[in-house]
Amino acid sequence: MGIFDIFKFGLKKSATNFTEGLREIIIKKEIDDQTLNEIEEFLIKSDVGLEAAEDIRGIISQKKIDPKKNLLGEVNNILKQYIFELMRPLEKKDFFDKTENMKTIIVSGVNGVGKTTTIGKLGKILKSNGNKILFSASDTFRAAAIDQLDNWSKKIEVKIVKSSQGSDPASVAYKAVEEAKNNNYSHVLIDTAGRLQNKKNLMEEYKKISNVTKKIDEKSPHEVILVLDATSGQNIITQVEEFNRIIPITGLVMTKLDGTAKGGILIAISKKFKLPILALGMGEKEDDLQIFDAKIFSDSFIGAN
Repeated sequence: MGIFDIFKFGLKKSATNFTEGLREIIIKKEIDDQTLNEIEEFLIKSDVGLEAAEDIRGIISQKKIDPKKNLLGEVNNILKQYIFELMRPLEKKDFFDKTENMKTIIVSGVNGVGKTTTIGKLGKILKSNGNKILFSASDTFRAAAIDQLDNWSKKIEVKIVKSSQGSDPASVAYKAVEEAKNNNYSHVLIDTAGRLQNKKNLMEEYKKISNVTKKIDEKSPHEVILVLDATSGQNIITQVEEFNRIIPITGLVMTKLDGTAKGGILIAISKKFKLPILALGMGEKEDDLQIFDAKIFSDSFIGAN
């Protein structure tokens, strides 16, 4: 299965809901003000966000689509082009390239987004490109998280630095970065406790992890990845704002796009934050994390054949 097919299959439910909703609005109608209002309202309900919905409405209005044409097809083409132009600058495929210089990568996110699994999948892709990977099990609040990352380290055959439940998360991260530097690792991926962004003490612990890595490499962390769950809807906006305030985010990964989630939220956060998008989670399997490609996403989301 090629990457387009993977995206198309993964986004099938979300894309079907989106295109069917538009079809109900547009079919056998001219694009008048009432139709434009309905399209804008539908886009907002689909989690595309107010700013993007207003943009798209304006583009459709200015296009002056010939009513003799396939109106749904014309609107779909406008949407695909808008999404592609919005997201193309946010691709960050070089994140996965082979590198000789060590990169410290902190991976964060609230509980339940699939953060530890995402680290395992990121590690697999990076390793397949010839990188030497080290995991840091710095989510020491849950024994299950340590065990889960340990299982991933065995599955993809990379080393892990870990400690017992309740250990100082920053201490584990420090040891991992130190080992990575001393043994020529190219990437150290640091798992962090799934935390609610409104828990001040946990966010302070998160900040401490970042600070201790600077003691070994003043440019660390080189990457700060925020993992988001597509089923969270508009709550994602607050998560990005709060995590970005603590440590500037350098890349996003969105998981659980293979269900009935409104994938439009990815459009909303792209418009609002313009943060790089590394990859999308299309399922639970080991190879279901796909490197983000704006053209393939836009075509798949709008249901291109």
